[in-house]
Amino acid sequence: MIKSMAVVLVSATLAVSLSASAHTEEYFDSHAAPHGGQMRMAGPYHLELVSKEKEIVLYVSDHADNNISTEGGVGKATFQDGKAKPKTTIQLEPAGDNMFSGTGDFTITPETVIVVFIKLPEQEAQSVRFAPLKPKAKPGKQDGKKPADDHSGHHMHQDDKKPAADEAGHNHHMHH
Repeated sequence: MIKSMAVVLVSATLAVSLSASAHTEEYFDSHAAPHGGQMRMAGPYHLELVSKEKEIVLYVSDHADNNISTEGGVGKATFQDGKAKPKTTIQLEPAGDNMFSGTGDFTITPETVIVVFIKLPEQEAQSVRFAPLKPKAKPGKQDGKKPADDHSGHHMHQDDKKPAADEAGHNHHMHH
Protein backbone atom coordinates (compact mmCIF):
# COMPACT_ATOMS: atom_id res chain seq x y z
CA MET A 1 0.00 0.00 0.00
CA ILE A 2 2.72 2.47 0.98
CA LYS A 3 4.84 1.51 -2.02
CA SER A 4 1.93 2.01 -4.45
CA MET A 5 1.10 5.37 -2.83
CA ALA A 6 4.73 6.45 -3.29
CA VAL A 7 4.59 5.46 -6.97
CA VAL A 8 1.39 7.49 -7.42
CA LEU A 9 2.91 10.53 -5.69
CA VAL A 10 6.13 10.36 -7.71
CA SER A 11 4.15 9.93 -10.94
CA ALA A 12 1.90 12.87 -10.09
CA THR A 13 4.90 15.03 -9.20
CA LEU A 14 6.61 14.18 -12.49
CA ALA A 15 3.45 14.88 -14.48
CA VAL A 16 2.98 18.26 -12.81
CA SER A 17 6.62 19.27 -13.19
CA LEU A 18 6.73 18.19 -16.85
CA SER A 19 3.52 20.00 -17.76
CA ALA A 20 4.54 23.10 -15.83
CA SER A 21 7.86 23.30 -17.62
CA ALA A 22 6.14 23.03 -21.00
CA HIS A 23 4.18 26.23 -20.42
CA THR A 24 6.87 28.84 -20.02
CA GLU A 25 7.00 31.97 -22.16
CA GLU A 26 10.09 30.50 -23.84
CA TYR A 27 8.12 27.37 -24.74
CA PHE A 28 5.25 29.38 -26.24
CA ASP A 29 7.62 31.72 -28.08
CA SER A 30 9.40 28.75 -29.68
CA HIS A 31 6.19 27.19 -31.05
CA ALA A 32 3.86 28.62 -33.68
CA ALA A 33 0.49 29.63 -32.26
CA PRO A 34 -2.57 28.28 -34.12
CA HIS A 35 -3.73 31.74 -35.30
CA GLY A 36 -0.33 33.40 -35.71
CA GLY A 37 -0.52 35.38 -32.47
CA GLN A 38 1.35 35.23 -29.19
CA MET A 39 0.39 32.54 -26.69
CA ARG A 40 0.57 32.65 -22.90
CA MET A 41 -0.76 30.53 -20.04
CA ALA A 42 -3.29 31.95 -17.58
CA GLY A 43 -4.46 29.49 -14.93
CA PRO A 44 -6.15 26.57 -16.69
CA TYR A 45 -6.11 28.32 -20.07
CA HIS A 46 -3.89 28.97 -23.04
CA LEU A 47 -4.63 32.48 -24.33
CA GLU A 48 -3.54 33.51 -27.81
CA LEU A 49 -3.53 37.23 -28.57
CA VAL A 50 -3.80 38.31 -32.21
CA SER A 51 -3.57 42.06 -32.77
CA LYS A 52 -4.63 43.87 -35.90
CA GLU A 53 -5.09 47.55 -36.65
CA LYS A 54 -7.26 48.87 -33.77
CA GLU A 55 -8.58 45.35 -32.98
CA ILE A 56 -7.47 42.43 -30.87
CA VAL A 57 -8.77 38.89 -30.79
CA LEU A 58 -8.11 36.56 -27.85
CA TYR A 59 -8.46 32.81 -28.43
CA VAL A 60 -9.09 30.65 -25.35
CA SER A 61 -8.17 26.96 -25.13
CA ASP A 62 -7.24 24.48 -22.42
CA HIS A 63 -3.82 22.93 -21.89
CA ALA A 64 -4.65 20.20 -24.43
CA ASP A 65 -5.47 22.95 -26.98
CA ASN A 66 -9.22 22.21 -26.90
CA ASN A 67 -11.37 25.30 -27.51
CA ILE A 68 -13.01 26.79 -24.41
CA SER A 69 -16.33 28.57 -24.91
CA THR A 70 -16.28 32.27 -24.09
CA GLU A 71 -20.09 32.57 -24.06
CA GLY A 72 -21.20 34.64 -21.07
CA GLY A 73 -17.63 35.70 -20.34
CA VAL A 74 -16.21 39.18 -19.91
CA GLY A 75 -12.77 40.61 -20.43
CA LYS A 76 -10.63 43.66 -20.91
CA ALA A 77 -7.22 44.47 -22.34
CA THR A 78 -5.04 47.25 -20.98
CA PHE A 79 -2.32 48.69 -23.22
CA GLN A 80 0.69 50.56 -21.88
CA ASP A 81 3.53 51.81 -24.06
CA GLY A 82 6.68 51.45 -21.97
CA LYS A 83 6.37 53.48 -18.80
CA ALA A 84 4.27 56.12 -20.53
CA LYS A 85 0.90 57.12 -19.21
CA PRO A 86 -2.01 57.04 -19.74
CA LYS A 87 -2.94 53.42 -20.23
CA THR A 88 -5.59 52.52 -22.78
CA THR A 89 -8.22 49.94 -21.82
CA ILE A 90 -10.67 48.25 -24.18
CA GLN A 91 -13.47 45.86 -23.35
CA LEU A 92 -13.35 42.33 -24.73
CA GLU A 93 -16.62 40.68 -25.72
CA PRO A 94 -17.32 37.03 -26.59
CA ALA A 95 -17.02 36.71 -30.38
CA GLY A 96 -17.56 33.16 -31.51
CA ASP A 97 -16.77 29.73 -30.17
CA ASN A 98 -13.59 30.39 -28.18
CA MET A 99 -12.84 34.04 -28.88
CA PHE A 100 -13.01 37.43 -27.25
CA SER A 101 -12.56 40.53 -29.37
CA GLY A 102 -12.32 44.23 -28.81
CA THR A 103 -11.62 47.39 -30.74
CA GLY A 104 -10.19 50.70 -29.65
CA ASP A 105 -7.74 53.47 -30.29
CA PHE A 106 -4.42 51.85 -29.47
CA THR A 107 -1.02 51.56 -31.10
CA ILE A 108 1.33 48.63 -30.64
CA THR A 109 5.06 49.35 -30.56
CA PRO A 110 8.01 47.21 -29.39
CA GLU A 111 7.53 48.80 -25.95
CA THR A 112 3.80 47.99 -25.67
CA VAL A 113 2.69 45.70 -22.87
CA ILE A 114 -0.85 44.31 -22.98
CA VAL A 115 -2.41 42.92 -19.81
CA VAL A 116 -5.52 40.84 -20.46
CA PHE A 117 -8.14 40.00 -17.82
CA ILE A 118 -10.86 37.43 -18.53
CA LYS A 119 -13.68 35.95 -16.47
CA LEU A 120 -15.62 32.97 -17.76
CA PRO A 121 -18.93 31.88 -16.15
CA GLU A 122 -18.43 29.93 -12.91
CA GLN A 123 -14.63 30.17 -13.24
CA GLU A 124 -12.00 32.24 -11.47
CA ALA A 125 -10.86 35.43 -13.19
CA GLN A 126 -7.50 35.10 -14.95
CA SER A 127 -4.96 37.63 -16.17
CA VAL A 128 -1.85 37.44 -18.29
CA ARG A 129 0.76 39.84 -19.66
CA PHE A 130 1.67 39.99 -23.35
CA ALA A 131 4.58 41.88 -24.89
CA PRO A 132 3.58 41.28 -28.53
CA LEU A 133 6.69 42.17 -30.51
CA LYS A 134 10.19 40.71 -30.41
CA PRO A 135 11.95 41.15 -27.08
CA LYS A 136 15.00 43.39 -26.92
CA ALA A 137 18.37 41.73 -27.52
CA LYS A 138 19.88 40.34 -24.37
CA PRO A 139 22.97 42.11 -23.02
CA GLY A 140 26.16 40.89 -24.67
CA LYS A 141 24.39 39.68 -27.81
CA GLN A 142 24.20 42.96 -29.76
CA ASP A 143 25.89 43.36 -33.13
CA GLY A 144 26.54 39.63 -33.44
CA LYS A 145 29.49 39.84 -31.04
CA LYS A 146 30.14 37.03 -28.62
CA PRO A 147 29.31 37.83 -25.00
CA ALA A 148 32.23 38.38 -22.63
CA ASP A 149 31.42 35.15 -20.79
CA ASP A 150 31.69 32.99 -23.93
CA HIS A 151 33.32 29.69 -23.00
CA SER A 152 34.62 28.68 -26.43
CA GLY A 153 38.25 29.20 -25.33
CA HIS A 154 38.08 26.59 -22.58
CA HIS A 155 39.53 23.86 -24.79
CA MET A 156 43.13 24.96 -24.18
CA HIS A 157 45.00 26.00 -21.10
CA GLN A 158 46.81 29.30 -21.15
CA ASP A 159 50.28 27.71 -21.40
CA ASP A 160 49.23 25.02 -23.93
CA LYS A 161 49.54 25.75 -27.61
CA LYS A 162 47.41 22.73 -28.53
CA PRO A 163 45.74 19.96 -26.55
CA ALA A 164 47.90 16.96 -25.75
CA ALA A 165 47.41 13.86 -27.90
CA ASP A 166 48.44 10.28 -27.20
CA GLU A 167 50.67 8.21 -29.49
CA ALA A 168 47.70 7.33 -31.74
CA GLY A 169 46.85 11.02 -32.14
CA HIS A 170 43.68 10.91 -30.01
CA ASN A 171 42.93 13.97 -27.93
CA HIS A 172 42.22 13.02 -24.32
CA HIS A 173 41.86 16.60 -23.08
CA MET A 174 39.11 16.65 -20.47
CA HIS A 175 36.65 19.52 -20.00
CA HIS A 176 36.04 20.64 -16.48
